[in-house]
Amino acid sequence: MKNRALLIGLLVVLSAMLILVIGFWEPQGPPTASSVGQQGRLATAAPPAGGDFTLQGPRGPVALADYRGRVVLIYFGYTYCPDVCPTSLALIAQALSGLQASERQRVQALFISVDPQRDSAARLQEYAPFFHPALVGLSGTPREIAGVAAQYGASYQLQAPNAQGQYTVDHSSATYLIDPQGKLALTLPHAASPEQLIAAIRRHLPPIDGR
Repeated sequence: MKNRALLIGLLVVLSAMLILVIGFWEPQGPPTASSVGQQGRLATAAPPAGGDFTLQGPRGPVALADYRGRVVLIYFGYTYCPDVCPTSLALIAQALSGLQASERQRVQALFISVDPQRDSAARLQEYAPFFHPALVGLSGTPREIAGVAAQYGASYQLQAPNAQGQYTVDHSSATYLIDPQGKLALTLPHAASPEQLIAAIRRHLPPIDGR
């Protein structure tokens, strides 16, 4: 019954995801080929060390250190992504919804845009919470994003725009789990199930009231 309920919930989220993609896919002033240039190029880092960073959130700077004492999930993607990002974020949302309320209070999810030219703070503020209220969208300058991605071993590549100026971003699709001390504890592969995410989160959750 529990697995069936999770499956039904996932189907509901995926249906809503299709509506989201249709609503968000319309481009809004993408940069030209010359402005994309080499800014999006990043080779895969190995092995990732993780570590603190500060990026721009919907209401100002957000630092990883702000979430000490919580388990943090980090996913790198972009709001114009037609399929991989919505699917991965839907799975993360399912995992968050599958936690008990007391557990969910000790978990934070971050969505870091690898397309800062198009993903403004306002756009991320609208996009991220669609999947789950605990998901916060972050952006920054191309240099800042490249630096954080390198810390975590994420890779991405902006593709050349077409005649209409539209472009895609090829990117890795792992989910990074940060423990309550701010250390990179796990790198979960693309399409990790909600059950796998929940199990990983619970292994690293801090105790309540020191117990």
